[in-house]
Amino acid sequence: MPFITTHDGSTIYYKDWGTGKPVVFSHGWPLSADAWEDQMVFFAAHGYRAIAHDRRGHGRSSQPSNGNEMDTYADDLATLTEALDLQDAVHVGHSAGGGEVSRYIGRHGTKRVAKAVLIAAVPPLMLKTAANPGGLPMEVFDGIRKGVLADRSQFFKDLTLTFYGANRPGSKVSEGLRESFWHQAMTSGLKGVYECIKAFSETDFTEDLKKIDVPTLIIHGDDDQIVPIANTGMLAEKLIKGATMKIFPGASHGLCSTHKEEVNAELLAFIEG
Repeated sequence: MPFITTHDGSTIYYKDWGTGKPVVFSHGWPLSADAWEDQMVFFAAHGYRAIAHDRRGHGRSSQPSNGNEMDTYADDLATLTEALDLQDAVHVGHSAGGGEVSRYIGRHGTKRVAKAVLIAAVPPLMLKTAANPGGLPMEVFDGIRKGVLADRSQFFKDLTLTFYGANRPGSKVSEGLRESFWHQAMTSGLKGVYECIKAFSETDFTEDLKKIDVPTLIIHGDDDQIVPIANTGMLAEKLIKGATMKIFPGASHGLCSTHKEEVNAELLAFIEG
């Protein structure tokens, strides 16, 4: 299996499908590169090189005790892009992966980046603070931590209800999709998953967003129960110069799966535009 080695000796697993202009995908919490397979197959079939990695602590990558925070996630992504010598890449991040892409650009610039896409992403800041009154209170994230520590297997099964909007009337979310989420989550290490909660909820990406100087597309569902649009996507659009916002009516946090045809079409149009 393909791996790259980071500065601290951790190994990062990645998938690399197709040839052509690179499109690099950063997954959400607590998933893996597998969450992007619908997009990767689509782009490989349309003449692109689709690449997705498992974040450290997740999936098939190393599960180190250290580095489970956004700076290191971003540096790992930089190591991957340099190891594969990716030029003019389009970086696509979902949820926590949107934070990873933002911090990657904030720390490493856009010399290797052509465009960026943030899908249901956590920036600029999820946590409620005096400067961010519309955020979610710490109690929400403490509850996630408590659930993960108490019985992470059941917690992840329950999380799929709101993640994919399976709790909404008339939902057609399959049991198989929910089981895929659970399987990906359970391949991740408990320490990395636990510490990533702080990383995606408490990291302030405001200054990173201001540094994004490439064409950027923001995609968000207006029924996102995990990362509410009002304090994330809507604010990110104002911070990223020239960003384009696409709102999916009624879409959940997991819209890359539940609305995969529409998401793929929007991504392709943006990348080729």
